[in-house]
Amino acid sequence: MNYTLPKEVNNLLQKFQKANFQIFIVGGAIRDLLMKKRVSDWDFTTDAKPEEILKILPGGFYDNKFGTVGLETKLGIFEITTMRKEGVYKDHRHPTEIGWTNKIEEDLARRDFTVNAIGMGQNIVDPFKGQDDIKNKIIRAVGDPIQRFKEDALRLIRAVRFAAQLEFGVDPKTLQAIKDNSLLIKDIAFERIRDELFKILSSNNPYFGIVKLRETGILQIILPELEQCFGIVQEGPKHDRVYDIGEHSLLTLKETTSNDPLVRLAALLHDIGKVKTVKTDSTGNVTFYNHDVEGGRLVLQIAKRFNLSKKQTDKLYCLVRWHLFTVDERQTDSAIRRFIKNIGVENINDMMALRIGDRLGGGTQKAVSWRMEEFQKRIKEVLKKPFSISDLKINGNDIMKELNLKPGPKVGEILQKLFEKVLEDSSKNKKEYLLEKIKNLVA
Repeated sequence: MNYTLPKEVNNLLQKFQKANFQIFIVGGAIRDLLMKKRVSDWDFTTDAKPEEILKILPGGFYDNKFGTVGLETKLGIFEITTMRKEGVYKDHRHPTEIGWTNKIEEDLARRDFTVNAIGMGQNIVDPFKGQDDIKNKIIRAVGDPIQRFKEDALRLIRAVRFAAQLEFGVDPKTLQAIKDNSLLIKDIAFERIRDELFKILSSNNPYFGIVKLRETGILQIILPELEQCFGIVQEGPKHDRVYDIGEHSLLTLKETTSNDPLVRLAALLHDIGKVKTVKTDSTGNVTFYNHDVEGGRLVLQIAKRFNLSKKQTDKLYCLVRWHLFTVDERQTDSAIRRFIKNIGVENINDMMALRIGDRLGGGTQKAVSWRMEEFQKRIKEVLKKPFSISDLKINGNDIMKELNLKPGPKVGEILQKLFEKVLEDSSKNKKEYLLEKIKNLVA
């Protein structure tokens, strides 16, 4: 089977072959080649030791203990790693020792899943039938799945991540091993779990990925606040539709029109505040008053757990805390300005995407109501109006010149009064009108 490889890749392979070393394309690169997808990360393995690799690639850099030399190219960083075999794992994450080998089969045997355990040099080496699993769209652990997961517990969530990204199923034996060993995920740092979770949320099928995390017991460990939503049902005489809050959260994720993993996470978590605010009123209706406030409080805890950045935390909080906004054709410009101030101009589109997901995830057939369409038009109109004193068509210098004033608090007071008038009616934001108004304010 022939593949057209980029010039940079061919050049690298030829350099090692001329130096009489074995070299193979491995990992996601060969998997993507076999699937006829664009390769974004090129990984190689060789029987050359790190110091020998550097002699072949004098422009490379080596600053780790895993035998990986990096090389900057037009295609990104090429990573060339010495073939290795690993010792016993004691912390469900890292091997106690690493040894070099010159057998590609030994190197492939230490890898996680069959689709990632294929090498391509002058020939394809596929000891675990990864090509068959690619053809059959199956994620299968290399060898004994229990041993693979005990070696590195992050593989528990990586299996689900690859399935979601590649839109594959999970081999039944591998899936059962994930269920049986799900508690091992507790040994993994939440930063690593976060990275895998975000990759699931960034995939083409995040709904499938989160469902699998729940099915395997991992979701209950990493996001217990979401798991607690299952079994809570919104029902009563006033409710046309009855649905489980947990299922609704999954469907909201599925329907949210955004590829941003943080927005998708907000969609998944937007109703977690309902767990602590659920009540049944005197008429038999289930209510969740202030669940948005409670949800905002909870996502701050989750953001801290996953060590999100301040920017990520602020956005996640904003989307969950303010997702329950009112859409009413009678709303004033001031009310719409408060909405924009609460969520930030930069988050408007993401909030609308979440609202669409929430609506469709609740069983409504139409993504956007006529009221929402009008609301979005109003937002665009209001955004054209001044939002701060600096947007006025005159400034302090104009006032001082017109009234022969010196710099001082009086200038600021006049600007504030003018701004308040323009907020009421944006058509008044004209220099001629405002200069004339100044005289009335001091008269």
